[in-house]
Amino acid sequence: MDINSLRGLGVALITPFDKTGEVDYGSLERLVENQIQNGVNYLLALGTTSESPTLSPKEKHDVVRCIVSTAAGRVPVIMGCGGPSTSDVINQLEHADLTGISAILSVTPYYNRPSQEGLIEHYKEIAYHSPLPIILYNVWKRTGCNIEADTTLFLANECPNIVGIKEASGNINQIMKIVKHKPEGFLVLSGDDAITLPLLAIGVDGLISVVANAFPYEVSQMVNLGLNNRFAEAREYHQQLLDITQACFKEGNPAGIKVVLALQNKIEHYLRLPLTRVSEQHQHYIKQLLTIN
Repeated sequence: MDINSLRGLGVALITPFDKTGEVDYGSLERLVENQIQNGVNYLLALGTTSESPTLSPKEKHDVVRCIVSTAAGRVPVIMGCGGPSTSDVINQLEHADLTGISAILSVTPYYNRPSQEGLIEHYKEIAYHSPLPIILYNVWKRTGCNIEADTTLFLANECPNIVGIKEASGNINQIMKIVKHKPEGFLVLSGDDAITLPLLAIGVDGLISVVANAFPYEVSQMVNLGLNNRFAEAREYHQQLLDITQACFKEGNPAGIKVVLALQNKIEHYLRLPLTRVSEQHQHYIKQLLTIN
């Protein structure tokens, strides 16, 4: 795989559900097609935004197959595969159908709160067993566990199969250190829509976005203009998207982005417990923002 194919904009796809609670594969196909037609560089299946912890093993398989089939090789597809048990993650990789998947995004082990040494050993084992390149996923607010910059840099230098990191720590100093000292070809990807423009200015390689589910063209323009040092033009898209971006996360993800997608008539407005809809007041606020924009 050419690692440069994962520069630019990747989209962490939501999982649409119908009123019976089943996965709405028709809406998922249309969502994938809309992303590709609006210029995204690649797609992420089974990320946090997909509500993957609520999906059965069969549903996970079917969701990935739907995304890969619809993309039909036009853009790369990466797949989320992580968890609190190293051996379980390896087992998932050994038994998953990875046909059409370009790389694995693997979140830090949650709940256990391992040490940095534990994280190193965890990712070394996964990288050794994985048939595909690994992208680290650092999102400590969800997992309770931060991958420190020195740990990321150690793994980047010691494990050839670890090719990048999705950095959603929100710690710009940490991200700057990684960008400055990373080996050539190691990808640093923003995991925070709202601060992606300043991160592009310090040298990150792109964004894995939530907001692009609803605004693929605008987010793609912002990211790719930034990558080409056209920051005045990129800033216009950043400002256009800022209020709706912040609104999407105010009462949780993917609850916020699903409100937007439902208002755009792209999906039905359903989540799976324990996730619930955002408040009526916040839904009204999001609707007002969409009217303004």
